[in-house]
Amino acid sequence: MRIVIAPDSFKGSLSALEVAEAMERGARAVFPEAEVAKVPIADGGEGTVEALVAATSGRLEERTVRGPLGEPVQARWGVLGDGDTAVIEMAAASGLPLVPKARRDPRLTTTYGTGELVRAALDAGLSKLIVGIGGSATNDGGTGLARALGVRFLDAAGADLPEGGAALARLARLDLSGLDPRLEFAQLLVACDVDNPLTGPRGASAVYGPQKGATPAMVQELDRALEHYAAVAHASTGRDVAKLPGAGAAGGLGAGLLFFTPARLRPGVAIVLESTGFDGLVKGADLVLTGEGRTDFQTAMGKAPVGVAEAAKKHGVPVVCLAGGLGDGADEVLAKGIDAILSTIPQPMPLEEAMARGAELIEAAAARACRLVRVGMQLAERKA
Repeated sequence: MRIVIAPDSFKGSLSALEVAEAMERGARAVFPEAEVAKVPIADGGEGTVEALVAATSGRLEERTVRGPLGEPVQARWGVLGDGDTAVIEMAAASGLPLVPKARRDPRLTTTYGTGELVRAALDAGLSKLIVGIGGSATNDGGTGLARALGVRFLDAAGADLPEGGAALARLARLDLSGLDPRLEFAQLLVACDVDNPLTGPRGASAVYGPQKGATPAMVQELDRALEHYAAVAHASTGRDVAKLPGAGAAGGLGAGLLFFTPARLRPGVAIVLESTGFDGLVKGADLVLTGEGRTDFQTAMGKAPVGVAEAAKKHGVPVVCLAGGLGDGADEVLAKGIDAILSTIPQPMPLEEAMARGAELIEAAAARACRLVRVGMQLAERKA
């Protein structure tokens, strides 16, 4: 029996690696002699660094950078096992959890710290970078990142604009003369799991601004500012990116990366699966266990478990998804390569209890899933 275990994190409870370890314990309770391969997965948001470092036997680095409100934060980034590739998640430097709820104002927050992490990777001699851009606190169009890499954003009087998305309404011109020349030779893959454009009804401000603290009036202000910024940046760089899928990701960081770096945006889970060599691991496997904290209609749109299932189905390997919670549209994943979904919650319980007992519940659910697989194997033997 060969089992590949490839879960996402259960956010707020367990990392992807901790989930994978719990699943392995449950699987081995039923198939003690099984060959098990653990591949922690992420889709570009929180947990991407840890998942890729763990899966490739890489190493973690840490750097003090400027947080979303300009205050110093300790941010981790990683070097993959190949020794040549850096992995960065913007959530570590510019993520929403870094801003207290009472202080959330996406007119002011900045991606500067994410740019500092990119610079740290370049300083380490790494020219291949994977940048995950989920979970942001920002709406600055990636201008903070660009500032950290040497771009200046100037008003009509030639003064530098303050940080944040709202100030971009006063943007008159860009000064690209200080842009880090090492970027010209870098390879940047941007892990992005949304397809929103920069502005408009599906843009960064309208769709994601409210969860970052934006009122309806702020949303309109920020959307107009980003539209103006996109026009000025287009004129300065020659790149017309505002309507591209993913440009609105992470408060427009997708657009900023496309404007100022040689970045390519790709689905986050696809990048993670490629970087971990998942295709080779799943080939010849008998079963794949995947999972996430909540499975619903959004999962079917390309979240980590569906990415895992699509890769497994190329080799005809059955996939079971263990979910901490099941939401509206969860069954939609059954048309995306997942063969069965099991909740990790065996009985009604408070969310706090379920999160505290996460490892125990996941282990038990994995054992239940494997017992059902064993029943299927026994039925197949009887028919043979």
